[in-house]
Amino acid sequence: MKKMKHHHKTLFALIIAFAVIAFWRGLWGLFDIYVFPENYELSLWTTMVVGIVILVGTHYAAREFL
Repeated sequence: MKKMKHHHKTLFALIIAFAVIAFWRGLWGLFDIYVFPENYELSLWTTMVVGIVILVGTHYAAREFL
């Protein structure tokens, strides 16, 4: 029974990992279409900078909660 639970946890983790990757791939695809669609390089730089700003902002916000 214990071995079966381990297999279920592993399968569940793989399904979640696939879902997360699929979500981010879809989101990036939408960014490519809607954020400066005529300029792919500018779209990449803009979304990267926005992502970094969000990461830095949430890092400082998370430090306030600890």
